[in-house]
Amino acid sequence: MPKKILIIEDEPGILVSLKDEFESQGYIVHIAEDGEKGLEIAKGEKPDLIILDIMLPVLDGYEVCKKLRMEGDTTPIIMLTVKDEEVDKVLGLELGADDYVTKPFSFRELTARVKAVFRRTEERVKDLTCYSFGQIELDFKKYEAKKKNKKLELTPLEFQMLKLFIQKKEQVLSRDDFLDKIWGEDNVSVSDRTVDSHIANIRKKIEDDPSNPKHILSIRGVGYKFID
Repeated sequence: MPKKILIIEDEPGILVSLKDEFESQGYIVHIAEDGEKGLEIAKGEKPDLIILDIMLPVLDGYEVCKKLRMEGDTTPIIMLTVKDEEVDKVLGLELGADDYVTKPFSFRELTARVKAVFRRTEERVKDLTCYSFGQIELDFKKYEAKKKNKKLELTPLEFQMLKLFIQKKEQVLSRDDFLDKIWGEDNVSVSDRTVDSHIANIRKKIEDDPSNPKHILSIRGVGYKFID
């Protein structure tokens, strides 16, 4: 069954171009020109991926992303932005976006990002389906998590990063390890800062005191290590 992509973009030229291009690749494409309409379509159509512009009328991309994640929607999100400030990118990732592309961009680049996100979220868990540590319960098959028996909202990307941590338990992982295993060895656009931002976000969700983590430890000058 073809995958569904929702594009939320207020520039008609970009919107039509992206719709035509993705449809030519066999995707089912839904479109919206403002954040409120996009949110409505996301809830009704249940797309497999959302391409979300930040600067939108009615509701901006940050608000759309935030509302979806607060409601438990884990649909992968790629943000589009004309802003090139690191703080803007980090904010989007902290709100639950899986990736971002800065305008102007090539369709080839965006397609590569879309395929990379699908590879990550479609990866079948072979040797690890469930795992518990501390007061955290993870189900990698259903992409469900609990903390203290209450639902814990994790994005598909965060599940993949936790899976890698657990598979390499008590081993030190460098930022390059995450870039290669999660984003792919051919990645040239996602930076070390992106890895740090995602790990900081995971800590906020699973650690009782993110400033003094017990499970995801920083190894100065090397990377990170996971312990039970």
